[in-house]
Amino acid sequence: MNCGQQSRRQLLRKAACGFGSIAFAGLCHEARSADEADLLDAGPLAPKEPMFPARAKRVIFLFMQGGPSAVDTFDYKPALEKYDGRKLDFRDARKLAKTGMTGAETVMKSPWAFRQYGQSGQWVSELFPEIAKHVDRLCFLHAMHTDGVAHGPSTLFLHTGAMNLVRPSVGSWVTYGLGTENQNLPGFITINPPAGNGGPRNYSNAFLPTDYQGTALGRAGQSVAEASFRHITNSQISSAMQQKQFALLQSLNRRQLEAATDPEELSAVVRSFELAYRMQRHAPELMDLSSETAATKQMYGMDQKETEDFGRQCLLARRMAEAGVRYIQLNYGDNTSNPRWDQHSKIRDHAIHARATDKPVAGLIADLHARGLLEDTLLWWGGEFGRNPFSQNSDGRDHNPKGFTHFLCGGGVKSGYSHGSTDEFGHEAVENRVHMHDLHATLLHLLGLDHQRLTYRYAGRDFRLTDIAGNVVHDVFA
Repeated sequence: MNCGQQSRRQLLRKAACGFGSIAFAGLCHEARSADEADLLDAGPLAPKEPMFPARAKRVIFLFMQGGPSAVDTFDYKPALEKYDGRKLDFRDARKLAKTGMTGAETVMKSPWAFRQYGQSGQWVSELFPEIAKHVDRLCFLHAMHTDGVAHGPSTLFLHTGAMNLVRPSVGSWVTYGLGTENQNLPGFITINPPAGNGGPRNYSNAFLPTDYQGTALGRAGQSVAEASFRHITNSQISSAMQQKQFALLQSLNRRQLEAATDPEELSAVVRSFELAYRMQRHAPELMDLSSETAATKQMYGMDQKETEDFGRQCLLARRMAEAGVRYIQLNYGDNTSNPRWDQHSKIRDHAIHARATDKPVAGLIADLHARGLLEDTLLWWGGEFGRNPFSQNSDGRDHNPKGFTHFLCGGGVKSGYSHGSTDEFGHEAVENRVHMHDLHATLLHLLGLDHQRLTYRYAGRDFRLTDIAGNVVHDVFA
């Protein structure tokens, strides 16, 4: 009997040769220790030494989708109260950012009172009473500016350093440079990522090897309690049978790999199967919050309806950091045409989003500090841009990429420190300005990576996260 040009004996030999002795039979054996499994065939995600001594080992990014208003949150501007309701020309008369608008704009003061907190005396609005308690641990960047004036381009730029090309995300660059600390979990996880404004491109590996693709846990608009890694359990067959199936599948994959014309891409697929198998044993434990005390859950706001969802994200982030995940992104966002912090009218809706995130973020800071994780975990909070100091639709604010605030915490940055400033109205960054490329370069430096040397050759040129720009902001280092 012939199958095409192959005999039955040849077909059987090609399909099954070696599957009884492949290395992953060892992985599937219950007697093999967890430490051995962690080190087995780590491949491109094996832990790598940083280029120089690192201040941080991992990053937790809290993405505030839509653009929180700095002048209503962390950048207090008394001039807004003084000139409230007056029309001023923000192009020329005040020598502020040239936004392309014509005519005067109506100055609008913040609806919320500000006061100073901590020994550092940082001004914080009443929107964030819980985060305000931790200002002496925070490092504020008050002179951020970026490219793009719409959500889509600016969100892509925040995540990838580019607006008009498919480029690797920050998390992909980090895992490309450092690998990950736990081979049983993805190195880069994003929780409930929004589908719009770039969607999967915001956690994509782009032209980097597939190993560095971010792994999505859930989706925006879905309760975090319902979010899960897909197909992580199989109740249909026993664990022993799954082990046998996995061993057979990997033997066939590796046999095919020997004859592959593009072994790099296929290798990444094989490794993804291996990781998925290991995750079946480790991810359910990671996601199970039943071992957390009631006091811990209360600290994250999980006992209150308004804060339960984002509180769960923050608690999962702490567990992922403990487990050795290299880059963790939390997303306070949704899949609507108007992202959550995007108040073109009704700026007072900022209060809704502040209530949902204030206590969970404060709980995460406190928990990381109490467990000693804040020393080598870099916390990063911010949106794709800020909002203008003048009104839109009488009670809202339009996008402002010229001057806004992010903050960092832990991971080798100064505590109780404010870097840079905007003009008297909070419209444009004027002193110690930090471009998004500069922030990316600084984040990589804290992780022990030189943004100019962390490159990947593709289509005939070397690419990097910061392209041909970016300066490390050394002043924020502790």
